[in-house]
Amino acid sequence: MTFVVTENCIKCKFTDCVDVCPVDCFHEGPNFLVIDPDECIDCTLCEPECPANAIFAEDELPEGQEEYIAINEELAKSWPVITEVKEAASDAEDWNGKTGKTELLER
Repeated sequence: MTFVVTENCIKCKFTDCVDVCPVDCFHEGPNFLVIDPDECIDCTLCEPECPANAIFAEDELPEGQEEYIAINEELAKSWPVITEVKEAASDAEDWNGKTGKTELLER
């Protein structure tokens, strides 16, 4: 099993989760983070650190978020690893909790 970053991370991109990851499995895109499922060791440390509640165990994904399993796997192959906390987007709080953001995902 692995953990998955879901829709609510889009346009928020808080990086608190990155700081606690012992295996550096987070990858950064323009407005979203993903977890490399091949690197994730299912340690559970990232999930409670996410201010946007956007990280879930693969088998506990909220309904409608299943497509993010494939999105994380796909984008982790091409996006660079992120290992240090960065400042969130200036309007992150405005986007936190909004739905329908999948079409805003920048690849």
